[in-house]
Amino acid sequence: MMAPERDNFEVSGPLHLTTIDWTDVDHRRSVAASMVQGVYVMQRDLQENRQGSEALAPPWWNFFHFELHSHLIDDADSSIFGAIYKSKPNPSSTPSTPSHIIAFRGTVTKGDAFSRDLQLDLHFVQNVLHQSSRFQIAIQAVRNLVASGNQNFWLTGHSLGSAMAMLAGKNMVKNGIFLESHLFNPPFVSAPIENIKNKKVKHGLRIASSFVTAGLAVAVKIKNNNQQRNIPFADLAAWVPCLYVNPGDHICSEYIGYFRHRRKMEKMGVGVVERLASQHSIGGIFMDAIGKESHDPLHLLPSANLTVNLSRARDLKEAHGVHQWWRHDQQLESRTYRG
Repeated sequence: MMAPERDNFEVSGPLHLTTIDWTDVDHRRSVAASMVQGVYVMQRDLQENRQGSEALAPPWWNFFHFELHSHLIDDADSSIFGAIYKSKPNPSSTPSTPSHIIAFRGTVTKGDAFSRDLQLDLHFVQNVLHQSSRFQIAIQAVRNLVASGNQNFWLTGHSLGSAMAMLAGKNMVKNGIFLESHLFNPPFVSAPIENIKNKKVKHGLRIASSFVTAGLAVAVKIKNNNQQRNIPFADLAAWVPCLYVNPGDHICSEYIGYFRHRRKMEKMGVGVVERLASQHSIGGIFMDAIGKESHDPLHLLPSANLTVNLSRARDLKEAHGVHQWWRHDQQLESRTYRG
């Protein structure tokens, strides 16, 4: 069976990056995305029994002078869901070069891993991804690297994998550790307001949603005697992960409106309402109201460097794909938002 072109680095990889400038944001983004692709291809190598010289994954990290330090294996289905890469000494290394990169793949749609990935997608929607054994394996890998005295490493992931990386990054903030993170097409659980074409209707819905969410949050907080969150939302503000989203991808596109709307509310003089609304989900508020355990919404962030791909995608598959993030012909727009 012929391997798909997307797995072949010589066909689909960022061959234009013959020399890496670790201070260049485009280079850093491309390397991070390639490392995630390396995890996808490792899993497909495993599924297709491609071994030795037939394996297609190694060029995805070797090209950037990294080596595979270890796989991250899911204990439920033995799939490869992540990897730790270690930088090899080379002439292009600088203080900006990460010593390690921990990368997590997203959902694979073929093979035995699909059912487990789908289960974890549902865990994300239900806001209980942190309770999964896969995440426990992931966060332990991060903690082990930190315990070795190393904080010069990146977290990166795509789709479900970006949710894993985001959750790991938030957990490290508890310990005052702010890891550079590159999150590609991170899922956002919300009504698809960003898909509405009429700007006035879209803006009106966001304003109404902000006031309703903020009002409910205050009411439930009073009812529950002002109980504190696990990680105070304001404490996350100093962590500024890099988020990469495509407007044509409904899985992640709500991040665009989430951050832009917050800035508009500030200009309208009601920023305090939006700051409260932006740290709560309706689902979480409902669970608190009926006295059931709720968890901090995984996808909500006070700060981010948001990069939007303005190049038109042919379909959802292309808009959600990781390949777009190392292509050099894309029209990207970046802005930093701080909570």
